Amino acid sequence: MLHRVDCESNYNRGVGKTWILDTATKGTGASVVPLDRVQKPAKPSGDKLYVPPPPAPKKEPEPAPRHPRAFKVVDVVTRETLAEHADTRTTLHLLRGIRSIVDVHVSVHDPATDTWRLLSLSEQRALWEARNRVA
Repeated sequence: MLHRVDCESNYNRGVGKTWILDTATKGTGASVVPLDRVQKPAKPSGDKLYVPPPPAPKKEPEPAPRHPRAFKVVDVVTRETLAEHADTRTTLHLLRGIRSIVDVHVSVHDPATDTWRLLSLSEQRALWEARNRVA
C-alpha cells in the first residue's frame, strides 16, 4: 500500500538534519550518518588568547626643505632674457613693466633636475594678476 506524503506539512516542520557519508568505517562499505555524530565539539584550551599589542605609529620622514622659487623671464619677440634666477617679488616687479601677458615666457627653476619648466598659461596668468598686489 502506498502512502501519500503531504509536502506542505513536511515543509512546515523546519529543516532536517544534515547527513554526510562516513568513510571511516572498517571494511568495504561506508554509511550515511548525521553530521553532528561525526563532528567533535571544540574543547576550550586552557591557554590564554594572545592579543598582540597595537603597532607603534610610524614616523613620517621630515620633508626636504623647499627651495625658494626662482623664475626666468624671456621676451618673446627678441628672445632676450629679462631675468634669470629671480625671486618671486623681483619677477612680479618686472612683470609690471610688461605690456601684455603674451609678450614674455616665464619659466620656473626645478632644483631637483636643474632645469627650467615653462609655466602654463594659467600659472603665468596667476603671476600676471598678482603683479599689482605686491608692494
